[in-house]
Amino acid sequence: MKSKKNLNMFCLSMEPNHLSFIKSLEYIPVGLGLNNFSDQWMQDKSDINISEKNKFYGEYTFHYWMWKNYLPKLNENWIGFCQYRKFWTIENFEKSNLDIKKIPSIALRRIPENFEDCEVILGKPFYINQRRTMKFLKKNFKLILKKPNVLFNQKLRNIKFHFDIMHGENNLNKAIDLLDNTNKEGFREYVNTMEYFHPQNMFICKSKDLLNEYYKVIFPWLEKCEKIFPFHKLYGYDLTRIYGFLAERFLSYWFQKNAKCKTMNITFYDIRNDIV
Repeated sequence: MKSKKNLNMFCLSMEPNHLSFIKSLEYIPVGLGLNNFSDQWMQDKSDINISEKNKFYGEYTFHYWMWKNYLPKLNENWIGFCQYRKFWTIENFEKSNLDIKKIPSIALRRIPENFEDCEVILGKPFYINQRRTMKFLKKNFKLILKKPNVLFNQKLRNIKFHFDIMHGENNLNKAIDLLDNTNKEGFREYVNTMEYFHPQNMFICKSKDLLNEYYKVIFPWLEKCEKIFPFHKLYGYDLTRIYGFLAERFLSYWFQKNAKCKTMNITFYDIRNDIV
C-alpha cells in the first residue's frame, strides 16, 4: 500500500520550462525572477509581497509571500523547500554520477518515520575549517594578512571568519547589532564559536506555527539591515545577495535554538543541464 503523503515540498525555479519536471516529483512549483510563469506556478508577486527585492533577497521573497499570504492555508503536513538544482535525498549522492532520469527515484517524497521525532530538518553541515586555505587566500588576501593565525589554527575558522572573507569584513557584526535582544548575543556567540553551518537556505519544518515564529524574527531583521546595506551600494554576487547569506547563517542558529533538529543530505544536480 502506498504511504500517505506527509510533505508539502516547494521547489523554487527561475525557469518556466521546469514545470513538468517539478510536478513529476509531486512538488509545488514556485517561479521566481523576471520570467513569465503560467498560473500553474506559485509566485511571489501577488497580494502582500516584496518581489522587487528578489535580486537581493533571493528565495526569501517567496518566504515573505508565504508568510503574509499563504501560511495559514497550509495543511498539517511537513513544509519543505528545495531548488531546481538542489534536492533533499536520504542517501548521499554528492560524489555520484547522476542524470535527470535518476532524480525522481532519489528525491524526497515523504518524511520517513525515523524523522518524526524531530521538528526541523536541516542540510548536512558545511564545515568551514575543512575548506582549503588557498581558497581563503584567493578570496580575501588582505584579511588573511591581518589574521595570519587562521592559516595554522583551524579553530579560528568559524562562521564569522568565513563571512568576513566571503561577504565583507565586519558586515556580519554590523548586521547582528540590529537583531532583537532575544537573539543578538546568542547569534553573535554562535558565529564566533561554530565551525560549521547548515547551507543552501533549505529546511523542512514540521509546524507552520514554528515557521511563522521564524518569519516573525528574520524579516524585521533583514529589513533593518537595508539601512546599512542599501541596495544601490551592493555589487558582485557575494554582496548583492548578502541578505540571503545572512539568513543562511541565522536559520542554522535559530532553528537549533528553538526546535529539535535532524539533518539530511542535499544532493546537487542542475536540471538546466537537461531541460532547455
